[in-house]
Amino acid sequence: MSKVQLITFDLDDTFWDIGPVIINAEMTTRKWIEEKVGEIEWGTLESFLELRNKLAKNDESLNWDLGKLRREIFRVKLSPIISNSKELENLVNQAFDFFLNKRHEVVFYDGVIDALEALSKDYELGVLTNGNADIKRLGINKYFNFSISSADVKSNKPEEGHFKKALSNSKLLPQEVIHVGDHQINDVTGALNAGMHAVWFNKDAAEWAQNYNQPTTFSDWYNYQKIEELSI
Repeated sequence: MSKVQLITFDLDDTFWDIGPVIINAEMTTRKWIEEKVGEIEWGTLESFLELRNKLAKNDESLNWDLGKLRREIFRVKLSPIISNSKELENLVNQAFDFFLNKRHEVVFYDGVIDALEALSKDYELGVLTNGNADIKRLGINKYFNFSISSADVKSNKPEEGHFKKALSNSKLLPQEVIHVGDHQINDVTGALNAGMHAVWFNKDAAEWAQNYNQPTTFSDWYNYQKIEELSI
């Protein structure tokens, strides 16, 4: 077995709990917008998801460019209220910037930073995310050699784009890479299909639901050494 030289990581739900972060970003941004233009009919979660799907159907890039998608949603909600196109675009961009700032107000799981600091001493580290979190904004970029988002590769994990670009960036063989993530399909299956090793972060004791053997698994970042077991 080739010696592992690179470890890549998912971000959302691997380093922090994304649910509360997005809910807070969504609600505080809506309040911020309404303070500018008055009350808006945001609709239900179901109608919100229907709008997302409708927009993505008309523009395929919205499936992987979350920033563009978020701006489009704001534009749809604000266009009946603001007729001046320049004012509309200005508020859309301001609202997105506000949302993005809130989206980065994450709380790292216990042990994450200690694990990154330790692992970065012995391995190259990278990020492979379907989201739009920025490791520079989060103050953890010093631990990583690169970060790849869906917008960078115009596709989402488990498709091969993230994994191929990681191999290209590092000039390594797939068997020299471990990918760590919480999602059984996007992270584990995607990495294994790319020929990499995979480690499953399973914080909530979920059942393994795939038709192949469960990979190396850990639930607590203080047990990050589980990742290194594959490199021995």
